[in-house]
Amino acid sequence: MSEQVTINVINGFYIVAAVLFILGIKFLGSPRTARKGNALSALAMLIAISATLISKEIIEFEWIILGVAIGSVIGIVLARTVQMTAMPQMVAIFNGFGGGGSALVAAAEFIRINDLVSVGELASVPKDVAAIAIFSTVLGALTLTGSLIAFGKLQGLVTTRPVLMPARNIINALLGIAIVAISVYLVFEPNNPELYALVGILAALFGILLVMPIGGADMPVVISLLNSYSGIAAAATGFVLENTILIVAGAVVGASGLILTRIMTKAMNRSLSNVMLGGFGAEGSSSTGGPAAGERPYRSVTAEDTAMILGYSQSVIFVPGYGLAVAQAQHAVKELAGLLQERGISVKYAIHPVAGRMPGHMNVLLAEADVPYDQLMDLDQSNPEFERTDVAVVIGANDVINPAARTDPESPIYGMPILNVDSARQVVVLKRSMAVGFSGIDNDLFYLDNTSMYFGDAKKSVQDLVGELRQLD
Repeated sequence: MSEQVTINVINGFYIVAAVLFILGIKFLGSPRTARKGNALSALAMLIAISATLISKEIIEFEWIILGVAIGSVIGIVLARTVQMTAMPQMVAIFNGFGGGGSALVAAAEFIRINDLVSVGELASVPKDVAAIAIFSTVLGALTLTGSLIAFGKLQGLVTTRPVLMPARNIINALLGIAIVAISVYLVFEPNNPELYALVGILAALFGILLVMPIGGADMPVVISLLNSYSGIAAAATGFVLENTILIVAGAVVGASGLILTRIMTKAMNRSLSNVMLGGFGAEGSSSTGGPAAGERPYRSVTAEDTAMILGYSQSVIFVPGYGLAVAQAQHAVKELAGLLQERGISVKYAIHPVAGRMPGHMNVLLAEADVPYDQLMDLDQSNPEFERTDVAVVIGANDVINPAARTDPESPIYGMPILNVDSARQVVVLKRSMAVGFSGIDNDLFYLDNTSMYFGDAKKSVQDLVGELRQLD
């Protein structure tokens, strides 16, 4: 086979892989087709890797086979053992690995080209290659450390509260200027390995300083943005390596991550700069400036009371939040919903775009429990339904249902689109305590006349409701 024919075949495989990547992203947009999207994306990656190995005519595959074997074992173990509640942490780690891998590959190629210049095989390092390699290294290193901090916050290894250093924005600005200055110098004077290492270290430090001031409530946005960064870093590395499929795959990930970030900031009524500058939720307070959380009067109910409310209603909307994920209550909720439907009660689920700690978190949990897709409603579909609903059952949600976002101009979340659960005739909130959510803001919903608080672990509470509902006439 001639060299040109080989190139054409490889490019054909790359086109197939690129189409499969795009289709995979498309199918991931719905729980109904998400598994197909994962399968297509995995197939695309297999085709892309195989074609790349063939195109580079690698002679020794020992290290590659070893790496594939180790990576496969790690992937299988994680897929089998990581709970759905820990998926955001795993996504954060994968983002970091993607960014770190791009940084290392770009750095290795930069060093290789410099070595070719040193032995006289190249006259100089092309400035465009140098610029892109440095960019990939900087962005990849930043993504790695930023993702590790995000993982730590989600896992509880690092405080979820914003860590606010004095003059942090000035420090970050000076650090950013230093990184840019050194990077520009390296473009024109690339044979400086010490400076290259320094710019990578500074970028890694920059990633830590960027994420530490951001509170736990904003981690979904941070993860989405870092995912975009990892894709952009991969695309930049693709330019350095002149690898078409790496450019395409990185661009798809980068663009989709940015789009998702935009959707999430819009759902929170926050600008991206507001999120990234940090500080949101640094101090817990009541949204009205009145008594602290739990000091205002509220009504508490038992499992028996709640079962009576649900059993004699005509329509129920479940509103899941991160508390449902932590308690792994999705199967119990599905069982409860089934009993209600047997009694002729309409059951639906309202999903806020930023419910949980990762985009689509609640959808995946409910899909795992085989909740019918046609019962799931997004924000725009849900709010008109609440006005016609007898009971809204909130399970572990907090900030995304706080009516202060509509009614209190002084609230930090004012203007944020929320689920209008307070419009339902009755609201039952399943919660461990009256503690505030990730935003650190007390929830006015808990103190309304039509709201009842049912305290306890979400899974056990729902199981108790199932038992009580079975005993109703």
